[in-house]
Amino acid sequence: MEDGYVLVIGSAGIDIKGRPESTLEWGHTNLGRVRSSVSGVARNIAENLGRLGHEVKLLSIAGNDSEWKLIEEVSSPFMSTDLTKSFDEFSTGTYTAVLEPDGEMLLAMANMDIYEKMTPAYVARNENALLAASCIVIDLNCPKETIEYVRKLAKSRDIPLAVIPVSGPKMDRRSEDLTGITWLVLNRDEAEQYLGKSIETPADWQDSAKKLHELGAENVLITGGKRGVIAANHSAVQHFDAFQAETLQDVTGAGDAFSSGVIHSFLNGREFDATIRSGLMNATKTLQSETTVRTELTAEQLKKELEELQ
Repeated sequence: MEDGYVLVIGSAGIDIKGRPESTLEWGHTNLGRVRSSVSGVARNIAENLGRLGHEVKLLSIAGNDSEWKLIEEVSSPFMSTDLTKSFDEFSTGTYTAVLEPDGEMLLAMANMDIYEKMTPAYVARNENALLAASCIVIDLNCPKETIEYVRKLAKSRDIPLAVIPVSGPKMDRRSEDLTGITWLVLNRDEAEQYLGKSIETPADWQDSAKKLHELGAENVLITGGKRGVIAANHSAVQHFDAFQAETLQDVTGAGDAFSSGVIHSFLNGREFDATIRSGLMNATKTLQSETTVRTELTAEQLKKELEELQ
């Protein structure tokens, strides 16, 4: 395990998910189940990494409300939330999703305005904590200026940095200079939005990963769900097949689980191929879980799951 801690910057909120019993009928009340859970891309990654045995600190922003108190309570066994400040005038972020009966997302709404308050000045209050981190992870719920501040700081001190997009529209928060980014993990829609081109064929997919690498990111991973991952670094551009989930409970959190598995294995010095497969395995097992972060996750459990593939 690496010395020091992982500092994760970005969103921490509440997920509310509804899953109908049968095909959704628009304009009508649908019978189904509604569940709420703590979430947020940064917070999810922080919990995954905490469960995997890393020391983790979460830097976010929240309202002084019952939602944040719940997030603190649930998250505290896996991370420190001391760097996250709450304010009376704001409301903690929420994400509301309606799922298909099979667990695929039908539509979602996000109330994420609070994260615009995570300005460079807000994050810079904790600059000493950033400089002492063994790795920094940031999601694109943060303003563009904050992303740039963190990227330049990490680059200046040679601190490993993972950048995790959250949606296609927020890809405009990345500059054209990707130097200083150790891991850029994004899906095909996010890559399309950033590059301004469609990804239709395997060749398009590979070319997109190569282009993002050429813009300065050390390791680029473009995920494609069931179609696997295209990975690009200094040595190669290659495709990794997805592992097939035996059942699908909920797609929420699978992308965060993938990023976490990659970061975990990277910090433990694993080879590149093994690092990508760790992410794929954690994502696959999360797809089979009803929780956004699977509760059985440990470093030993993930290792065992990967060994069973041999």
